[in-house]
Order: sequence, then structure tokens, then C-alpha cells
Amino acid sequence: MHYKTIVLEFIQEHPTLHDRLRASRTLLSTVNLQAAALKRYHETWMDRLTQAKPDSDPGKIASQALELALEDLRENLPSESPPSGEEPFSLDAAMAFLRRHTPPA
Repeated sequence: MHYKTIVLEFIQEHPTLHDRLRASRTLLSTVNLQAAALKRYHETWMDRLTQAKPDSDPGKIASQALELALEDLRENLPSESPPSGEEPFSLDAAMAFLRRHTPPA
């Protein structure tokens, strides 16, 4: 799992935030911190889902857990109003990104 890549993609979808982090020289540290958080969210959700549905397919649980972890990450990233005329960040866009960058099982 490439948590840093996912976090960087989220940040790049918010140009003002990306520029601000880059200008303050905190982009790398922010990506590292948020990637560690995403990993923890993912692991926590996998544990919770496994306990709730012990007979479920592990791959399905991992996928569902990642969706929930991505939502947690989105809620915890510094907020930014989308530029006028642009849609706000969507979970569907994040999942599409993951599907393009995740090798088949």
C-alpha cells in the first residue's frame, strides 16, 4: 500500500493547500504524518470490520477499510475551500486513483 502516494494525491488536488505547504517547506513532513495516520486508520478499520464480520473475505474487508480510512483522512486534512467553479474533493475520485495505481490481487 502506498499511503504516501495517496496522501500526496489528496494534497495536490487542493492547489492552495499544496502551494502553502510547499512554500512553508512542510509538504514532506505533512505527507509523512498524514500517510502514517492513513495507515493507522486503515489498520484500525480492518480490525473493526474483521471483528464485526469474521467470515468475510479479507480482500473485501481491506477494500472497505481503505474506503473508510480515506474518509477519515479527508476529514482530517487541513480544510480548504475549492477554487470557484471546481467541485470539492470526492471519495470517488480517490477510489478511482487507487484503482489506477493498485496492482491486481
